[in-house]
Amino acid sequence: MTGINAFFLLTGLLLFISVLASTVSARLGLPLLLLFLLVGMFAGEDGLGGIVFEDFFIASMIAQAALSVILLDGGLRTRVSSFRVALKPAAVLATWGVIGTAAMLGLFATWLLDVDWRLGMLLASIVGSTDAAAVFALLRNSGVRLNERVQATLEIESGANDPMAILLVTAMVGMLLQPETATLGSFVWMLTSQLGLGAIFGIAGGWVLSRLMARLSLPDGLYALLILSGGTLVFAATNLLNGSGFLAVYLAGILVGNRRSHATEHVLRVMDGLAWLAQAGMFVVLGLLVTPSLLLDHAFEALAMAVFLMLIARPLAVMIGLAPFRYRRNELAYVSWVGLRGAVPVVLAIVPVVMGVPDSRLLFEVAFAVVLLSLLVQGATVPVVARWLKVEVPPRDEPRDKREVWVGDEVAVDLLEYRVEPGARAEGLHPDEVAAEFGTIGVRCVALVRNGHLQRLAVDSRMRSGDSVWFVAPDELAERIARLFGGAGNELSANASFFGEFVVDPESLAGDLADAYGLVLEPQERNLPMRELLRARLGRTAVVGDRVEVGAFTLTVRDMSAGGVITAIGLKCPPPSVGH
Repeated sequence: MTGINAFFLLTGLLLFISVLASTVSARLGLPLLLLFLLVGMFAGEDGLGGIVFEDFFIASMIAQAALSVILLDGGLRTRVSSFRVALKPAAVLATWGVIGTAAMLGLFATWLLDVDWRLGMLLASIVGSTDAAAVFALLRNSGVRLNERVQATLEIESGANDPMAILLVTAMVGMLLQPETATLGSFVWMLTSQLGLGAIFGIAGGWVLSRLMARLSLPDGLYALLILSGGTLVFAATNLLNGSGFLAVYLAGILVGNRRSHATEHVLRVMDGLAWLAQAGMFVVLGLLVTPSLLLDHAFEALAMAVFLMLIARPLAVMIGLAPFRYRRNELAYVSWVGLRGAVPVVLAIVPVVMGVPDSRLLFEVAFAVVLLSLLVQGATVPVVARWLKVEVPPRDEPRDKREVWVGDEVAVDLLEYRVEPGARAEGLHPDEVAAEFGTIGVRCVALVRNGHLQRLAVDSRMRSGDSVWFVAPDELAERIARLFGGAGNELSANASFFGEFVVDPESLAGDLADAYGLVLEPQERNLPMRELLRARLGRTAVVGDRVEVGAFTLTVRDMSAGGVITAIGLKCPPPSVGH
């Protein structure tokens, strides 16, 4: 009992310290995942804790279980609309991107380490794929709102590239240990089963879980347990049949998350905590597994490989793979830079150690060091590089809080809270006057809170600065209502520098706008609606923030519907000295 309690004490202490370290990460600008790793390393045999942990099998089991939870949570938060703009390019990066990166890095590793080419290719295959845990955590908690094309590409790639990475690692291990059985046909069959079974089980499992969640009546806390246990079943069953459990659980999460029901909100809240627990536990365990003194022995090799990976191999693979999709150069640069390495390469590095591949500890130590450098350099600069490369878009005008009140199994009413800022258009108005601006769409004020006290709504009730106001309103109106409560007093001024001073009706004819502002258009463009003009000039699927230059004027996609239809266009005029 003493040993069991000591284990629980140690586990709780490490997780407790890791969570407290999260307050430090924001101040230092370091990724939280890196701090989890460092906590594990400081608690290890070379650190202050002196804990000796060398069980690679248990570490791999814990990491795979944690990754299944992280991928399930990532799928739950991935909107199907993301596939509209990024499915094909992300699929290319999840296949060719991994192969191209591994091939270039493998040649470099073979020369640098002076080892058998198969060992060099094995090391490159281990670190050739991006990591879902790192990408999901850093992109969604970086504090920047990325262009949807860039964010969706990175997230879908990281969620779908594990089968190719596993195939390459398995192939290289097979060529080292059993070269006589390592045939091209066996590798093709392995990839087919990984992708095929992963997709089939993921879609089937997600469909079943989404139907169960909508139909079953359970206590609120059990819905998340249902999805977690179901996702684990999908993950394990797919792996047992030689499919990709990582791909399957990610797809299952997407299907569940995109079918809203009365249980969705409860599931997302609980899964968020479970995903953070999985990330903390996994990175602390992986930190315990490594010996920092051995990392220093291979510091030069790891640094050289990390630099080659970040500045040459990944960018070349991305540029070649995304060439047909008309990404802008700044978007290509950002996708190249945020090729984050994390838990997956470390887990893959454990495979050769468990299989008894010669020099496998060298591979593990170098791969771990590359992950550390990736999180330290790339992970810490995610927001800075986004601003520098101009792939971010201004944050949306959003409610201060949002609640859903479910009035049926799949029908909900949205409650939106707004705070009246000084100088807002809403200041001095009656709440019903705000609702009246949206006609008969269904906006109603249900509560006015002043100085922490609920106010009785009367004919002479006027909103003051600092008031909190709750409306029942459709979610698609949330941003428009928020502009009335912003402190600028002008609903356009907050984002005018990015989107432009004027909002253009996407249904208006391009010729009418050209006549009004002096835009120079081709004759065949004058009869096009503005949204079609943008689509034609972009030559690709539009996302919020896409820009088209028309002479000295700039047209920017300001807003889009969930179905991908442009609903608002911003117009930025040139300075007076340049304009007409």
